[in-house]
Amino acid sequence: MKPVGFIGLGAMGKPMAKNLVKAGYSLVVYDVNPSPVEELVSLGAVKADCSREVAEACETLVTMMPNSPHVEAVLMDPDGVLAGLASGGIIIDMSTIAPNAAKNFAGKAAAQGVTILDAPVTGGVVGAVSGTLTIMVGGPKEALDRVMPLLEAMGKTIVHVGPSGAGQTVKMANQIMVGISYAAVAEAWTIGVKAGADPTLMYEVLSKGAARCFAIERVPDTVLPGSFEPGFMIDLQHKDLCIAMETSKELNIPLNLTSIALQYYEAARCLGFGRKDHSAVIKVLEHITNVDTRAKTS
Repeated sequence: MKPVGFIGLGAMGKPMAKNLVKAGYSLVVYDVNPSPVEELVSLGAVKADCSREVAEACETLVTMMPNSPHVEAVLMDPDGVLAGLASGGIIIDMSTIAPNAAKNFAGKAAAQGVTILDAPVTGGVVGAVSGTLTIMVGGPKEALDRVMPLLEAMGKTIVHVGPSGAGQTVKMANQIMVGISYAAVAEAWTIGVKAGADPTLMYEVLSKGAARCFAIERVPDTVLPGSFEPGFMIDLQHKDLCIAMETSKELNIPLNLTSIALQYYEAARCLGFGRKDHSAVIKVLEHITNVDTRAKTS
């Protein structure tokens, strides 16, 4: 059996690749940063010097990149995947990119006899490490069936959501909900504390009622102790909301709450928090209002 390729060993990609190694897969890996490559090599993976070399060694490969231009470069450059992957190969792109970009890449690959599944994930670094990611897959069902065991080594919930681009469409909807939720938590905790409420007691109440959501569930680990190491970076949440706004223009759909939330993340980036966890969006309002939402110490 040929090895599986893995391109993109960042905060998400590295633990995902490690889970494939744990599951018994032989990997050929590439990243522009040599450090995670060497870490995977120490676990038994083989190092490649470019994306084309990964593709030449594999029939199936995973890409996990920050944005559409990065995916395009990995796929289309002269030393890219499509220069090396034989007809019949499958690319599982687990990046979060624009739905139209995913459709475009799938069409170009199909012209060479290669299938691309757009398979973005949700669950963050915690889910990537634990192998419990939710994976939403767009593309041919028969291709998904072929790679399902590989995806099951990285995720707990894998759902075929439609044709090419559908995975990215569902992920975009997810990121709208997540981005707005974190902005809502920022507003709720800031006004609550400013009005005299105890931030810890707010969590005890709001996490048990109708306001409960993932963003609130993370308050004890982020907002209350003031711990904002990613997680999922504000820069990436900002990018994902930009994708939503660009798509809304293409479809003539107003996304009023999304556009407001996007401004919070833009402000957070301006304040230097771009590489912090997206829960750090609360620091925008703390900065403006001079409110401290940390847990009170006795």
